[in-house]
Amino acid sequence: MIRIKEIRTKSIIIKSSLPDADFVINPYVGCTHGCKYCYARFMKRFTGHSEPWGSFVDVKISAPDLIPKNTNKYRGKSIIISSVTDPYQPIEGKYKITRKILERLIPLQPHLDLITKSDLVVRDIDLFKQFKNFMVTLSFSITDEKLRKQIEPLSSPAEKKINALKELHKAKIPTALFISPIFPQISDWEKIIYKTNSFVNEYWFENLNPYPSIKGEIYSFLRKNRPELIEIYKKVYSKNSNYWNIEEDKIKEFCRMNKVSCKIYFHHKRKDA
Repeated sequence: MIRIKEIRTKSIIIKSSLPDADFVINPYVGCTHGCKYCYARFMKRFTGHSEPWGSFVDVKISAPDLIPKNTNKYRGKSIIISSVTDPYQPIEGKYKITRKILERLIPLQPHLDLITKSDLVVRDIDLFKQFKNFMVTLSFSITDEKLRKQIEPLSSPAEKKINALKELHKAKIPTALFISPIFPQISDWEKIIYKTNSFVNEYWFENLNPYPSIKGEIYSFLRKNRPELIEIYKKVYSKNSNYWNIEEDKIKEFCRMNKVSCKIYFHHKRKDA
């Protein structure tokens, strides 16, 4: 059962600690997509939630009214929607908080990046067109529908995300595909690129990072679906492994050879650095 709560917040455009953004906007607290690998579950510590991640969402109903009407403060500044929730999780279909925020941002003309795992994003193409600098990023790394349902239960299927990218491209909205997180021996990033590169402007890559809070869920997923990979994962994440060094180099070389624009967001310190 999903617990939905309407809340009022005092601020919505927050200074960012991310390297690629000046500010972030998160229309919700929590996310009902229920991704087993989601790092954002750390938010429970700051929001008073004890429920399992994916079983609650707080709706920031006051958020749109917190966007200032007349200011140059955000003009040309980079804003990311969202960093610790999904702006188009299922509840957005009812509340339209993200849509209302976008409407209020149009006069301010920031440089907007929007990241989601939902094909609901195409609903707001009419608003995206009214920004001078806007990019939509769809995120997925698993195309096997059976596995996708196990690891990110309420996100949109990969095919629906691919179709959303096509629609955005037709509407002349710049797009990125965030291949994240890359699961060793499961995520076929080359296949994903070959299938989508005619309608995606750039690719972002992030490796699976088994934080202590999610490690148990990752191995539970493997035991249930791909038990033969458990020992491989233990080696990948062993202290002296250079697996992600090699994978990063492969991605960079593939993108260079195929003239693909890419950004790497790997969570590892290179052994050769």
